[in-house]
Amino acid sequence: MKRQYFQISLLLISCLVWSCSQPASDQQSNEMTSPDKTATMDKPLLRHVVLFKFKDETSAEDVKKVEDAFIALGDQIPEIRDFEWGTNNSPEGLNKGLTHCFFVTFESEEDREIYLPHPAHKAFVDVLSPHLDDVTVVDYWAK
Repeated sequence: MKRQYFQISLLLISCLVWSCSQPASDQQSNEMTSPDKTATMDKPLLRHVVLFKFKDETSAEDVKKVEDAFIALGDQIPEIRDFEWGTNNSPEGLNKGLTHCFFVTFESEEDREIYLPHPAHKAFVDVLSPHLDDVTVVDYWAK
């Protein structure tokens, strides 16, 4: 009886140790990856962050035209891996007049090199330029 009790206890302990060494679920293991759901830890992505300050006289309609033109680049330039954008809502007051953030993701520097002189990007710059007061651009490899 003691031997049987010992064997069952050993089996239970082994199962417990094994289960603790496994991820709880696929969801838990995915939480360790980047916010970009398709990114992997093995392949970093190139982020292109663009911040705009519009001229004071720029109308809401013209700002909307710029937003729409930038958004359209995602469909016009296949090298864009991912895209998101938004307007500043920080309560800190440190945005220095920059109101719009556009976040473009590439898989490589070569993809970015295709994007920058691309005719669709140049057409977007033509829409933007008359309304732009200031711009900040930061590119980095996501870690």
